Amino acid sequence: MTDKKLAYKRVLLKLSGEALMGEGDYGIEPAVIRRMAAEIHELVGHGVQLGLVIGGGNIFRGAGLAAGGMDRVTGDQMGMLATVINSLAMQDAVEKLGTPCRVMSAIKINQVCEDYIRRRAVRHLEKGRVVIFAAGTGNPFFTTDSAASLRAIEIGAEIMLKATQVDGVYTDDPLKNPDARKYDRIAYDEAIEKKLAVMDTTALVLCRDQGLPMRVFDLHTPGNLARVVAGEDIGTLVE
Repeated sequence: MTDKKLAYKRVLLKLSGEALMGEGDYGIEPAVIRRMAAEIHELVGHGVQLGLVIGGGNIFRGAGLAAGGMDRVTGDQMGMLATVINSLAMQDAVEKLGTPCRVMSAIKINQVCEDYIRRRAVRHLEKGRVVIFAAGTGNPFFTTDSAASLRAIEIGAEIMLKATQVDGVYTDDPLKNPDARKYDRIAYDEAIEKKLAVMDTTALVLCRDQGLPMRVFDLHTPGNLARVVAGEDIGTLVE
């Protein structure tokens, strides 16, 4: 990929916390985070301005804790802190490759990372730094999917990239239903109406209303991220 072949200059990448586990059942697999950091490092080297949102499901999931009897607000706050842990791990992996990286938190935790300020985040991107947006939106009851949509819109990303465990959006769960059919393209309204497991409804509505396209693809295939940013038709385009 050369700079001339870039289809997008500024992107927001959404990773699930589970993606960091690799073959494990919990936590962060160092080999996985190193590979993801290497792909991010390569993109930034080609001039891509990249924002990143990482979920916290590999450590805590607020909704799951609430289902077990914990106060939902407390559970979601624990989930926000889990995303900070993941973000710091990714920052470390990216910077070890020589790419500057900043973690910006939606909740005040400025002994370990910066507070999120939109104008400062945009300036970091313009200077070639990866910006990792941690702690979701800073509010309970909102997922990191919603945080990714919100941050993508705020920073003026041209597209949101959602890296998942499967290679796109399907009519049903392809891991459970072998007859599930993959969409190459789908409208936001159809994804919402059919309740497809793309993102939560709040995130989809935000993207739809602001005209932000989203590409859903499989990050476990090495090089997929670079191919998507180069404009290759990988996964599913939601618009």
